[in-house]
Amino acid sequence: MNFIYKHDKKILSIVLILGLLYAFCLPRPLFKSPVSPVLQDKNGELLGAAIAADGQYRFPEVQTIPDKFKHSILEFEDRRFYSHPGFDPVGFARAMEQNIRNGRVVSGGSTITMQVIRMSKGNQDRNLLNKIIEAITATRLELSYSKEEILKLYATHAPFGGNVVGLETAAWRYYGKKPELLSWGEAATLAVLPNSPALIHPGRNRTALFEKRNRLLDRLHQNGTLDSLTCQLAKEEPLPGKPLPLPRLAPHLLDRMYSEANRNQMKNLRFDCTVDRRLQSRANQVFSRHKKRLLGNGIHNAAAIIIEVETGNVVAYIGNIPNAGQDHAESVDIITAPRSTGSILKPFLYGLSLDEGATMPQGLLPDVPTQMGSYRPENYYESYDGAVPADRSIIRSLNVPTVRLLQRYGIHKFKEKLNDMGIHSIHQPADHYGLTLILGGAEGNLEQITNAYAGMARTVNHFLEQDGLYAAGEFRQPNFNLEKEHQQPARKTWTDFPPVMSASAAWHTFQTIRHVERPTEEGNWEIFESENPIAWKTGTSFGFRDAWAVGVTPQYAVGVWVGNADGEGRPGLIGVKAAAPILFDLYDLLPSGNWFDYPVDEMKPYEICRASGFIASHTCGVKDTLMAPPGGIKSKACPFHQFIHVDDSGQRVNVSCSSPNVMERKSWFVLPPLEEFYYKSKNPGYKVLPPKRVDCDFDTETRNNPMQMIYPKFATKIYVPIGHDGKRSKSVFKVAHRRPDTKIFWHLDRTYLGETQTFHEMQLDPEYGEHTLVLVDEKGNRLEQQFTVLKKERK
Repeated sequence: MNFIYKHDKKILSIVLILGLLYAFCLPRPLFKSPVSPVLQDKNGELLGAAIAADGQYRFPEVQTIPDKFKHSILEFEDRRFYSHPGFDPVGFARAMEQNIRNGRVVSGGSTITMQVIRMSKGNQDRNLLNKIIEAITATRLELSYSKEEILKLYATHAPFGGNVVGLETAAWRYYGKKPELLSWGEAATLAVLPNSPALIHPGRNRTALFEKRNRLLDRLHQNGTLDSLTCQLAKEEPLPGKPLPLPRLAPHLLDRMYSEANRNQMKNLRFDCTVDRRLQSRANQVFSRHKKRLLGNGIHNAAAIIIEVETGNVVAYIGNIPNAGQDHAESVDIITAPRSTGSILKPFLYGLSLDEGATMPQGLLPDVPTQMGSYRPENYYESYDGAVPADRSIIRSLNVPTVRLLQRYGIHKFKEKLNDMGIHSIHQPADHYGLTLILGGAEGNLEQITNAYAGMARTVNHFLEQDGLYAAGEFRQPNFNLEKEHQQPARKTWTDFPPVMSASAAWHTFQTIRHVERPTEEGNWEIFESENPIAWKTGTSFGFRDAWAVGVTPQYAVGVWVGNADGEGRPGLIGVKAAAPILFDLYDLLPSGNWFDYPVDEMKPYEICRASGFIASHTCGVKDTLMAPPGGIKSKACPFHQFIHVDDSGQRVNVSCSSPNVMERKSWFVLPPLEEFYYKSKNPGYKVLPPKRVDCDFDTETRNNPMQMIYPKFATKIYVPIGHDGKRSKSVFKVAHRRPDTKIFWHLDRTYLGETQTFHEMQLDPEYGEHTLVLVDEKGNRLEQQFTVLKKERK
């Protein structure tokens, strides 16, 4: 009895060990092979895929098996797949009989489940021992996976020739379509390939592959899967040629999502994004058309992003111009690269200034030669208007008025607001940028800047929908991950105070840049018309290195950047010529829509001076009513109008020379002398102050100096170049006088030089060193200016 007990115990131990070996015989995980990152659009259409780490194109596990391929593979490989437990004794016996009869191996007798096990072990050698192990392990696999899951594993990891692994990869490489669209002939071809992957080679074995496929089609006809006509038509289909390249419609977005997945240690490398494949493809075609034009000027890179305003979803993502070449950094994603912003931030300053009352929509801003410490901003064409309405300065992208507006609004406040808009690439302290912040002294990326315009559009769109309330999430980050699309946080806390910019200020801004103008070769201004109403702005960085164009409608925000990734500047690389044509071609791909709704509930009526655009004061003449943001209440009253008294001859008089009952009081629009000098040349209707009657005493009246320097305007350093003849060039000194016909007497270093009248300028040739220029007009008004002359050698 003791012997029997020990014997039974030993058997039990062996059974237990074998049971444990069987229970844990499946590899964990089943497949360790790396997979290809795959990018799909919002409808599941393929946008692109990258090669896996082992050099194979192996897509992640398929979600479904198309019926045509399922019928084909089961008929060809495993008819009793749904009835056997992983090993098919009948099929194995039949295979052995066929092999013996033919004297060679013509059938392996492996079920699909056994083939999955073999593939999971790296396609090890085919011998009887491995076959037995595969059969046992296959039964264990059937206990852990459903039949459909096993079919998916097979379709995902089966070899299809070359470096093509898996049904989905094969469908795209050989037929350029997703598996669901395969025809019967195509599905049958792919069904026979895993059994003999080498048959796909374009240069050989074509007849064997053709016959093998057709035999399978005949079997499908015989078992009733195909009717005779369908079978015949399928047999007429040609075999695939050489493998097709996989789509590369959004390679930079694929790289971005893959990098993000690696950072987050995500295992699923099938990325579903919000991009629309059809739009993406057509956008790529737009870039291809413009590529030749840009290459003609030595411009090799460009990028664009299209954001759906309501959802914040990215519907098109062109990270770089297609096929720019490795020598021109085609792999660089320009959309996320920080670049000099040029003038593209100006509309933000305009809208924020309206909210703050720093300006009214048409309030005049100075446009004269300006020196602010060591910084001297200049307009693109180095011409000046004297004074220009704020909205016109944005439309014409004038630099000097905008810098003056930024100085008025506040650099620190503007920088913080840009961050609130989601432009986080501008991360240095405000003093680091200074006033250059508004003219390209900072770097922003295309995604964040375009999204800031989309945030403004959402603010306007939702204002009326939410009964004049605001949400904190209007300037949220754009979304390109379809899985996150439905995870956007709900707008919970609505307030009556705008977190970033009011709807009325944003609407005024869009209304202004809807009429953006462009410079012609001669420096005149023409309106750049668009078929659909689009608010748009361009920008150009210093040195012609970056060209920007951003547009926005209630439905879409579109951003375009053009330039060279290495920072090389090119003549003519300006936003309106290089980027704007692409912008409008992209908008032609989008459905047209209505203009922004007018935020009537937030607009306030203001009485303004027609001439200055400022809040009207008691001295203003003609007044208008303007609807503007609530911040306008903080805007200052017009400083340019004053009351004067004239006699019947039109000359200025006062009580010292005329009786009050014969004087006529008038409101007069008077600019400072320097602004007046430039303004009257561009505005023929501007009237200078009438002359004073000679017998009147105006000394008791408070007045400003009627003279103002044009050049040199500040205590500055002047370089006097040496001409080709070796002689010093002369410098032209200019001064503006409110009454040009007044005589001005010129003195340099206490030496009298002469006098000017009407045209107040004089050519001087001062020695090198420090000098003092003194100007005195015939009324005794005095103006003094220091300057230093430096020598500049002739090259």
